[in-house]
Amino acid sequence: MPEYLWTDRHFDEMSWHDCNVHGLRVVEGEYGAGELILDLDYIVEWLCEAQGCSFRIVPATLRFLEVTNLRLALDYASPGAAMGPFSIHAIERRDEPRERYVAQVWNIAINWPKGEIAFEAKGFEQRATGAPVVSAAQCLRPDERGNHGQAG
Repeated sequence: MPEYLWTDRHFDEMSWHDCNVHGLRVVEGEYGAGELILDLDYIVEWLCEAQGCSFRIVPATLRFLEVTNLRLALDYASPGAAMGPFSIHAIERRDEPRERYVAQVWNIAINWPKGEIAFEAKGFEQRATGAPVVSAAQCLRPDERGNHGQAG
């Protein structure tokens, strides 16, 4: 299996559009900061041809470092949605001046169901947890993900 590892230096080359999140963990760290970890199906490549698209997907763990000021909003109730993975629209980051520091503010826009995850973090690391799979769907089946995506 090729090693897939992405960090802050890859941010501008990456897209999380339509990536499905199967698990979310908050891990306590030092001095009130922690980690936000998302288990997701990362779409490495969109393979589009005249007859339609398929997707090269790798199960991955996206870990945000030294997270503070976390806000989560996911609305499964309004659309009457069944519980299942949520889908990312985009991940954005920007620098904002604070009284004693410049914060790196992150926003994860959720396209289904409606929602958003916002926080400050020092950066991220994303690592593949399995082999890439080519699929007609944008979400891997549990047997394609292995034991990954089990937040806990």
